[in-house]
Amino acid sequence: MSTGKKFKAALSKVDRTKKYTAEEAVKLALETKYTKFDETVDVAFNLGVDPKHSDQMLRGAIVLPHGTGKKSKVLVFAKGEKASEAEKAGADYVGAEDLVEKISGGWLDFDAVIATPDMMKVISKLGKILGTKGLMPNPKVGTVTMDLERAVREHKAGRVEYRTEKTGIIHTVIGKTSFGEKKLVENFQAILAEVHRIKPSSAKGIYIKAATLSTTMGPGIKLDTNLL
Repeated sequence: MSTGKKFKAALSKVDRTKKYTAEEAVKLALETKYTKFDETVDVAFNLGVDPKHSDQMLRGAIVLPHGTGKKSKVLVFAKGEKASEAEKAGADYVGAEDLVEKISGGWLDFDAVIATPDMMKVISKLGKILGTKGLMPNPKVGTVTMDLERAVREHKAGRVEYRTEKTGIIHTVIGKTSFGEKKLVENFQAILAEVHRIKPSSAKGIYIKAATLSTTMGPGIKLDTNLL
């Protein structure tokens, strides 16, 4: 059966007129999986916020209870004792000007970048390269910090960053299909709690307008926002 036919078969199992509970959606997403690889499970929240207003541009990070299922390669810009701290915490790459030169040459074999505040001037020239990849260190999400041990360990443990897109949507991963229902639901609940926690006081009307859960190759499954 072709991929197109497999997708249609999976789609036919999803009631497009129904909005599912998180538990139902996760179960259905796993039942409709038709690929052999371990797909990522994502959730997207369409929020009643206007990112044009700075207080409604939501951005942050959370460590999921069961991680993301992805081994994250962490790069740290630091010197001296802080470089040693990062290495002991498990950072994959630690350096300063040498790493700036390497990245400027096109090397991007890492998933997260953390830096001590004093290193920001050194890596400022990488703004365009790291910025387009969403990797530029930022104090708002805890990637510019003196607590390198905690930052590195969180990224290794399954930390996910989020930010509202121009349309007010937050899109994030909640794990892999191999996690099974229980772990995926618990990761989803952690993300949902975070979404509620960051609700801006200036947001008016319905906050969670819509939410959809899906696997990498699977159809979108609408969630019942009345239960969220």
